[in-house]
Amino acid sequence: MRFVIVTGVSGAGKTAALKMLEDANYFCVDNLPIPLLEKFASLMPEIHGEDVQNVALGIDARSGRSLDELEAVLDRMKKAGYEFEILFLDAEDSVLVKRYKETRRSHPLAMGGRVDDGIRLEREKMQFLKKRADYIIDTSHLLTRELKQEIERIFVANQDFCNMMVSVLSFGFKYGIPADADLVFDVRFLPNPYYVDELRPMTGMDDGVFNYVMNCDTARKFADKLEDMINFLIPNYVKEGKTNLVIAIGCTGGKHRSVTLARELYSRLSGNERYGFRLEHRDIDKDRLLKKHER
Repeated sequence: MRFVIVTGVSGAGKTAALKMLEDANYFCVDNLPIPLLEKFASLMPEIHGEDVQNVALGIDARSGRSLDELEAVLDRMKKAGYEFEILFLDAEDSVLVKRYKETRRSHPLAMGGRVDDGIRLEREKMQFLKKRADYIIDTSHLLTRELKQEIERIFVANQDFCNMMVSVLSFGFKYGIPADADLVFDVRFLPNPYYVDELRPMTGMDDGVFNYVMNCDTARKFADKLEDMINFLIPNYVKEGKTNLVIAIGCTGGKHRSVTLARELYSRLSGNERYGFRLEHRDIDKDRLLKKHER
């Protein structure tokens, strides 16, 4: 039986993760009072059976003052021989603030004040849990389906987990460099499909544009060197504790060359199952939308 404690900062996706585990036939309990945690763990052998194979327990800032007792409780459970895993959901402060504004909910520790003050206080209170976590998933740039894939990979398929999500992002320089980019590469030196009449309305998602760019020897050499460098960097970033890496590839409009190279890099990297990978094209439709608006 797997006993998973699901926790993390408010707004990072703990409720969604619990629902995903429930869908994977985990018996889930949310917001159990901390003083009852040891008693709950002692009852697990009795509830284990055909209907209950695995258990997930949600704990967060709603536990209030009893959260301060949790570290001692976990230590006693470890000493008593109870086996458990801790999944910690995290996200960037700016993303958390945006999520709270969109849902118009108040932060449990904001006490009627600013959301970012609540986030700061919660991080202080939850820091010991993050340090003890077996798995940390940063949901800042994850879609719901991508979080579900990570949850299933770890807790259903029992695959090895490495706490690194790599986002390959195409963009257009004329719309600005992505604020969250860790690495930025400029591919405006490659042949531009924009100047080929039949390719101009297409994007790097179309074979015509993709083949036009990648048939260039310079593009292939660049992709080889970029792949080699990223494969070198990722494990070194992991050693330093980095959990999220955004690789931004830009051309003028973010429609042709950057999309092509982002596709190519993602294709080369995503076969490595040790890490999570996602592909995003930020500006691929911007030109079309602007032209439509102008009309």
